[in-house]
Amino acid sequence: MTITVLDSHSAMRRILRAPAADRTALLRAMLAPTEGMYRFFPGDVDLVAVHQQSSGFPLDRDEERCLDALDALAAADAWGRMQRALDHAADVLRAAVPGLAVPDITVLAVLGDPGDAHFMGPSLGMTGFGGISGHIVITLWPFPENLARLEATAAHELNHNLRYSPGGVVWDPATVTVGEQVVSEGLADAFARQLHGDELGYARLGVASLHDDAAFAKVVTGLDVTGMRNFTAWVHGDAGAERLGVAPVGLPTGAGYAAGNRLVDAYLAVTGQTAAQALHADSAAVIATALDRAA
Repeated sequence: MTITVLDSHSAMRRILRAPAADRTALLRAMLAPTEGMYRFFPGDVDLVAVHQQSSGFPLDRDEERCLDALDALAAADAWGRMQRALDHAADVLRAAVPGLAVPDITVLAVLGDPGDAHFMGPSLGMTGFGGISGHIVITLWPFPENLARLEATAAHELNHNLRYSPGGVVWDPATVTVGEQVVSEGLADAFARQLHGDELGYARLGVASLHDDAAFAKVVTGLDVTGMRNFTAWVHGDAGAERLGVAPVGLPTGAGYAAGNRLVDAYLAVTGQTAAQALHADSAAVIATALDRAA
């Protein structure tokens, strides 16, 4: 098992300093190691288009602003810190889950788009995608709060990756429930908190809703909704849903993360497990245990 944090710092610096006509090809080369992440997508995937749709740094503006942001990430030792955090987190999970198979994992840290109002605003300059075995992509802007959470963010995404790796939970995009996604976010946050504490371990997206009882109750009504297309509204909230053209359901940003933390914390309290030990916990069992405890 090898976890490889790619040297995207050097690659992004080359892209941002290159003539505009050369940037697309350079970006495509940087993104090539992530191609396997899209192996379940129908047809060919344009990695540059995915980058642009996912709030990745722009190729036609804000060069100096982005270069300054890269300097901030480098000064914070972002790549080294994520590598060390991922290696440690993998060791903790292997110790907690007997027989856990950890695949080779490629990790790409990408600078976000400072001109993307949703990314810089509701998303707080941070998104992560770790649910496809063997690949993690973290898109970020170096706000101080995000720099402080680099290790916790890496641990969160690794938890997703190993939950859905072979031998773990099977993810079927057509039949998977909102409950599975909500629980997975809660488990990933609980694991990050186990390693890095509550102050840094919570994903920033859900912190504001942690004690919002009305939002929690609303999320609970949607836990049986199926199909990935519905997840943004229930997990990320109305602002994220509207950005993707999905019907909002009346939830604040990150409500699903907050609900997932509450459900998972209740489950762990009842079972006595650590978050690491609960890596492959059945989401239906987590939900039933937590709601029964709250009744």
